[in-house]
Amino acid sequence: MFDVAVIGAGMAGLTCAQQLQQLGYQVVVLEKSRGVGGRVATRRLPETRADHGARFLKPNTDLLHQLVMVLSSHHIVQPWTDRLYQFNPDNGELVADSNWCPYYIAPEGMNAVGKFLGTGLNICFSGRVEKIYPDRNNLIWQITLEATSELESTEVAARTLVMAIPAPQALTLLEPEATGVSSVVLDKVRSVEFDPCIAVMAGYPAARQQDLAQQNPVWRGLFFPPNDPLAWIAWDSSKRKGAKQPVFVLHSSAEFAQNYLEATDLQPAGDSAKADALANRILDRAAECTIPWLNAPEWVQIHRWRYAFCRRPLPEEILIADSPLPLVCAGDWCGGNQIEGALRSGFEAARWINGQLQELPLPPLASFWHRIAG
Repeated sequence: MFDVAVIGAGMAGLTCAQQLQQLGYQVVVLEKSRGVGGRVATRRLPETRADHGARFLKPNTDLLHQLVMVLSSHHIVQPWTDRLYQFNPDNGELVADSNWCPYYIAPEGMNAVGKFLGTGLNICFSGRVEKIYPDRNNLIWQITLEATSELESTEVAARTLVMAIPAPQALTLLEPEATGVSSVVLDKVRSVEFDPCIAVMAGYPAARQQDLAQQNPVWRGLFFPPNDPLAWIAWDSSKRKGAKQPVFVLHSSAEFAQNYLEATDLQPAGDSAKADALANRILDRAAECTIPWLNAPEWVQIHRWRYAFCRRPLPEEILIADSPLPLVCAGDWCGGNQIEGALRSGFEAARWINGQLQELPLPPLASFWHRIAG
């Protein structure tokens, strides 16, 4: 039996698990996928990789600044650019951000940040949770996992529970009457709204590297207005030293993604000599606005983020469930503000869980990242 079970190995879940493990609690992290980081994600591709989730780290708060400094000292992240741009559809001009700021990326892929946060944790991968419920004496959370060939056991027991997954996914586990969660808490979870996004990763012939060298685009990352089908383009291979071919990552707008989220023509993962019709719509728009040959990739992959950005978060940093046993929800949908919000929510969830257990003295926040790095 564990002191704490954390469902979800995103930024909030990993931060919470690390804090509690550093205090000496027995912690297990249950993650449905095969990797950590959640939306801080990187896709491995032929001879390269692409960041199809979180775009960069912007250390404009003390919390993110501390994390970036530790990651930099261990050569996990480095500056990428000091200025992003906005596309103006009225005249086709690129408008630079008014505020200078260093934007950091991970040359090995943004999921390296998640891997750092997961250092030394007991993480059960491919551990999709199917059901949670208190035992008959209301002393222990019983957690049932989907049976797979990779799991030694499909049952986990813990004294406390942290749910660090998107609100709609948390709702499916909290709704059953056996959990004992009240309708008031469930209504709060239901009130959270997310915007989807479709990410297109596109690779181009190696000969296009010379084109890029000659053009030397001023931008590395480019935002688009809210009413555009495109939301973002990143020259992703500019993050990789010695890249052999140009790679670009494009994110659709929420409205575009909503219209095509259930499309059956989304190509499965794998290389393709030709982009499918949906990817072409996004690539054509990118070529129209920026580099003309962006609509002629050598290969394309697509990923749909059903819960990409929290549009309507809760005002509080955690959501405490009034269940028979200690249970708290965390994530960027508690308090908002994406990565920054997820980190703060993870810390607050750890503080609350600690109060339900032994209420041990919390170490200074400034030393937290260094403890992970050892």
